[in-house]
Amino acid sequence: MERKGPLYIVPWRCTFACNFNCVHCASASKPAFPDEVDTASAKRIVDQAYEFGASFFGITGGEALLRKDLFEIIEYARKIGLNTSIITDGRLLDDKTLDKVVKNETKVSVSIDGAEATNDLVRGKGAYKSAVSAIEKLSKEKLLNCLVYTFANVNEQVTNVNEEDFTNVLDLAQKYSARWVIYHGFIPYNKDKTSLKAAPSAQQHEWAWNKLYDLRSKYKGKPEINVYYPSFARVAKQRGMPDFDNWFNHFFLGRCFLGKFMSVAENGEVIPCSFNDVYRLGNVKTQSLKSIWDGMQSSEFFAKIRDKSNLKGKCGVCEFRDICGGCRTSALFYTGDIFGEDPQCAYIPKALREK
Repeated sequence: MERKGPLYIVPWRCTFACNFNCVHCASASKPAFPDEVDTASAKRIVDQAYEFGASFFGITGGEALLRKDLFEIIEYARKIGLNTSIITDGRLLDDKTLDKVVKNETKVSVSIDGAEATNDLVRGKGAYKSAVSAIEKLSKEKLLNCLVYTFANVNEQVTNVNEEDFTNVLDLAQKYSARWVIYHGFIPYNKDKTSLKAAPSAQQHEWAWNKLYDLRSKYKGKPEINVYYPSFARVAKQRGMPDFDNWFNHFFLGRCFLGKFMSVAENGEVIPCSFNDVYRLGNVKTQSLKSIWDGMQSSEFFAKIRDKSNLKGKCGVCEFRDICGGCRTSALFYTGDIFGEDPQCAYIPKALREK
């Protein structure tokens, strides 16, 4: 089912609530916000996603399965003609919930951040076994989509930015026929120093991009490795990625889509990036997705963001600027400037090395 619209998928963060405490997460052990949309308003979001021309309605959190009316909303989306997907860590995927997933043919991606010892330090005791149990059940029903892995330093001694944890999750994906493993670089969600403690260094990120590039050759697409961070495109180009343009334009998830994408927050407000709550574009309670999208496309501010010649610091002079440009959310929270350089990138541009 593929419809025509500016976006293939409209993500909806259905709740900010989460009952666990992952070291890298904005919604760790937080309750639902009091202004989260009710069921009727959620169905209007579904209607707008359909009218906007999306093919998929993607549901995230927090922990999406905490939302009591989740499957009423999913059933409605399926009824009007949208595909649906969920991201969860699997701890709430009991048999009753699985039956509802199967009934609605909903694709499910599972968050898992390494082998058992590491994952449980990142996500809490028992998280790994719950994730693997969910992966097994979903694979059996042919509804397992992707495994989602986020970089994090638990403390000065423990990190999941290492080959053993990378390959453990890749092996799980291979065993249970997950489509991809998506590796997320660390993207901050505010400027608070406590919340940034889980951030790997720029050197750790650089090592990871190169290791993941190597692992692509080892796993040969079973599963595919995708990366959610702009810097990986620069490494792929440097390393001689075959058919780079096709890969970059039609597969790579890590391009900075700020100003070219949008998702809906739990209260109906539209944000230009699923990891950036600073900018609010409008609310679907009072505006259509189409009008909000058109407003972003005509916005002078977002036009400046889309034009990478406006970038500053080393991102502004980098020879890989057009395919990378750094993460604008990282730049914002680390430097205070949305156009600033991305300090999570270790690369020194040629222009600066030649000075």
